[in-house]
Amino acid sequence: MIDLHSHTDYSDGALSPAELLELARREGLDAFAITDHDTLAGYDLLATPEERQPEVIRGIEVTCDLNGRPAHLLGYFLRGDPGESFRRWLELRHEQRRERNRRLVRRLQSLGASVELEEVEALGKSMTGRPHFARVLVSKGYVDSYEEAFHRYIGEHGAAYVPPEAPSLAEGIARVNEAGGVSSLAHPVRLGPAFNEQALGSLARAGLRALEVFHSDHSIEDSSRYLEMARRHDLAVTGGSDFHGPIKPRVRLGGERVENWVLDSLRERFG
Repeated sequence: MIDLHSHTDYSDGALSPAELLELARREGLDAFAITDHDTLAGYDLLATPEERQPEVIRGIEVTCDLNGRPAHLLGYFLRGDPGESFRRWLELRHEQRRERNRRLVRRLQSLGASVELEEVEALGKSMTGRPHFARVLVSKGYVDSYEEAFHRYIGEHGAAYVPPEAPSLAEGIARVNEAGGVSSLAHPVRLGPAFNEQALGSLARAGLRALEVFHSDHSIEDSSRYLEMARRHDLAVTGGSDFHGPIKPRVRLGGERVENWVLDSLRERFG
């Protein structure tokens, strides 16, 4: 079994890369991908010449925009490093994210929550995002849980929400593909009714190479539907748990039981 969607504490996960590797070993996975948000730092920490068991796949999850709403794009670099051009693009994304975080701090402060950017960034390592704000809000007693933090303050309908400045999904696809990666639309169920045959066809024509069919948010019916859609548009299939650790306690690494043929097929087409 494999898992092609997981996060470390270099983005918004709870485990270090080494701890995630050890958990994957205990779960009996043959391979897993580190797909941190907008950073390769977690994978880079593990990238050493010796062979690892289980195999670690270099990946990323890029925050993009699709018609005014957030959309996430997975990228898998099966043939090696994506190169300096892609990494410079990520650096620009990091500065855009930091400016968003500054605005989020100001909004929280205006609502009476004493939150400083430095204390949030201390939790975020190479990438600071809303889950780190949630941890601070919980630790300071402004809310009782991560869920309440998002509902009251930092979620899309929260009082302090700041929309991200994100590249279009088409640009994200182009950037990943140009860097030699396999671009895959993450958890399509989150796009709601806007995600349909016409939308997927448009993304396929823009260069999308795969669709995340298996995901912890997908029902069996969802996965069956997305599998058929991927086949109709000649897209490869990806899948994973979207593991974060205790932040998402119901999601277990390897819990989607994605079979090895998914990775084998990616390698046959793009490796």
